[in-house]
Amino acid sequence: MQKVKHILVTVPVEQRHIDLLKAAVPEAEFRFREFMEKEDVAPEDVAWAEVILGNVEPGQLNASEKLRWLQTNSAGVEPYLKPGVLAENTVLTNATGAYGLAISEHMLGMLLEIIKKLELYRDAQKQGSWNSLGRVTSVYGSTVLVLGMGDIGGEFGMRCKALGARVLGVRRKNTEKPEYADEVYLTEDLDRLLPQADVVAVTLPGTEATRGMLSRERISRMKNGAVLLNVGRGYIVDTEALCDALESGKLAGAGLDVTEPEPLPPEHRLWRIPTAVVTPHISGYYHLKETHERILRIFTENLERFVKGEPLVNQVDFQTGYRKTP
Repeated sequence: MQKVKHILVTVPVEQRHIDLLKAAVPEAEFRFREFMEKEDVAPEDVAWAEVILGNVEPGQLNASEKLRWLQTNSAGVEPYLKPGVLAENTVLTNATGAYGLAISEHMLGMLLEIIKKLELYRDAQKQGSWNSLGRVTSVYGSTVLVLGMGDIGGEFGMRCKALGARVLGVRRKNTEKPEYADEVYLTEDLDRLLPQADVVAVTLPGTEATRGMLSRERISRMKNGAVLLNVGRGYIVDTEALCDALESGKLAGAGLDVTEPEPLPPEHRLWRIPTAVVTPHISGYYHLKETHERILRIFTENLERFVKGEPLVNQVDFQTGYRKTP
């Protein structure tokens, strides 16, 4: 058993969540501080904590030697991987497993909107135009290439498979093929897979290895009339090359919950491309109540594991930015 005295929780909680967390470590003192988008948790709270459940501004951590474990409420952790943010002995875990449901449904919604031309019909509706916009396509019988086969990519792949798609997955290393995937490849195979895909779905984390992965050259390799979805990080995709491909008709559309730059400036041309569906990085967060509940369940399970000295769920490898494999 490990003794923990001070635990800071920075996500919204209800009394039932508080009761569950306190039951996991009855002897600990808790501070509950909701971290809002434009309001930092007080520096004294961060300095006080041995364990933090939830995201705080990385600049507040200052490689605290007192902080033993940071559990984020996000799946992405790249700001916490930078030198000088966390001390060498601090354990980092993320909230992988909380977001697959919400984000995969968001992706599916964007995909259906694009292939059924609903975004174009919405524009026509504003003009009072009662005209057909021609042929549409279907998820059924399409080839969907999923880049990143974690929680989010897996949930999206399962939904596409259920609708009759052929699902190809791309991952960093060889592991067992999941049931939903027809075939699984490695990142090094990407160039030959892109011309085959009707849909390319990016669910990768933001790391130096994924930065610029979908370059102008790779976008040019994509199948004519394909759709690109990105819910990973905006800088994985060359934004200007994507805009050119959409404006030229090379791609049928793009569904983007992340952009580069982010936030996307109001004057950026991407806003005005009819076949681009852009949402302001909102597919996750707490917009779906079940996501919030899943985050708190991960917190509670990991807190119980931490005090028992057991391996934590979703521990992050500082070298790769991915979860450590057992």
